[in-house]
Amino acid sequence: MRKCKSCLYLVLLLSIIAAVTGCRSNTSAPSPTPPAQTEEPAQETPAPTTTPVAENPDSQPPAAAAKSWSWWFTRNTQHQIPAANQDTVQLIAENNAFYVIPNNNKKIYLTFDAGYELGYTAKILDILERQQVKAAFFITGQYIKTQPDLVKRMQSSGHLVCNHTWNHPDLATVSQETFNQEIKSLEQRFTELTGAPMDHYLRPPMGNYSENSLKWANELGYKTVFWSIAFMDWDPNKQPGAEFSYKHVLANIHPGAVILLHAISQSDTEALDRIISDLRAQGYVFSTFGH
Repeated sequence: MRKCKSCLYLVLLLSIIAAVTGCRSNTSAPSPTPPAQTEEPAQETPAPTTTPVAENPDSQPPAAAAKSWSWWFTRNTQHQIPAANQDTVQLIAENNAFYVIPNNNKKIYLTFDAGYELGYTAKILDILERQQVKAAFFITGQYIKTQPDLVKRMQSSGHLVCNHTWNHPDLATVSQETFNQEIKSLEQRFTELTGAPMDHYLRPPMGNYSENSLKWANELGYKTVFWSIAFMDWDPNKQPGAEFSYKHVLANIHPGAVILLHAISQSDTEALDRIISDLRAQGYVFSTFGH
């Protein structure tokens, strides 16, 4: 009897062990390993295209016409007209703009950009008067507001007083409405000051222009004026020196040259009398636009 009970206990024990082992085996079995994930390349999101709010929708340029350029040319050492991109030359000619006035009489054109005053313009006017040279002065709204007497002197002395815009903006980036305001505001103030019309020549600030800016200037009766001789003379803290100004103009002079100087330049002011005298000695004749 005891043996039967022992056997019964043994069978029961073996059954329990087998059941427990089976359950543990099932719970410990490794779950299937998911396939390795490959990271998809991040797709670049294009930058949002923003459409500028038009001051006047009808005045906004088409994309091609709105492209901005800066005036440039290639110098030479043969006293010939500097080369410029032919497409650009054609574009400015179509809009009555120019950077040189070719002629056979060695006529040249002296121009000054006058955005603000540093005390040199009166000296420049003295030299021009003594040398009997007429020049073109391109003034801004800042200049006419702060230097009305100098502006009146330019005009009464027979110089051309021309448009360099009211606020000196990049004309390639403004709407037609703003463009017209920049030109006409200065023109109106000049007439109020002097009683005379402003000479209709426009020098675009920084030499920046677009197809539309050339066209709009032409529609207002203005000729956009670039240049064929210029150098870094516009920073009063980085003046090249009078000798450099003198040598640069003399080395690059050519018939029909439009010479750009800045009225804030000490170097140019100190070199001006010598520049005029020595160019005359070489047979050059100082003239003004339209003559």
